[in-house]
Amino acid sequence: MSQVKPVPDGMHTVTPHLICADAAKAIEFYQQAFNATEMMRLPGPNGKLMHACIRIGDSLVMLVDENPQWGCVGPLALKGSPVTIHLQVEDVDAVFAQAVKAGAKVAMSVENMFWGDRYGRIEDPFGHQWSIATHVRDVSADEIQQAASAGCA
Repeated sequence: MSQVKPVPDGMHTVTPHLICADAAKAIEFYQQAFNATEMMRLPGPNGKLMHACIRIGDSLVMLVDENPQWGCVGPLALKGSPVTIHLQVEDVDAVFAQAVKAGAKVAMSVENMFWGDRYGRIEDPFGHQWSIATHVRDVSADEIQQAASAGCA
């Protein structure tokens, strides 16, 4: 008798689950923008996706189509999202450019930041916010605090 793992292989403790106006098109966008790999999709009887899962790097992202009857609406219907999904990548400039080429809007251009990352933000065509970063230098907690305090003065 095999033992079922409470956290299956490949899953992490926290996994984003995105609601999209067109989850199938979102999967295509994430493939182009972030080299996502589709892991599975479960179409519903109306052709909309009841569930899908993609892999970006070493992490999974779940997706579902909007379904207002079930209280599932995406950021476009809500006129924005308070959530940002963070990608830590090898080459922020390349990934950022790839995402913009695929159709993302620039929310903040890539810059070197005081906390040691080269960092930028985009909004995907489905209203989801993404920050993208590459760590470029190690900075102590004290240096980060001093730089943050100086920037807010």
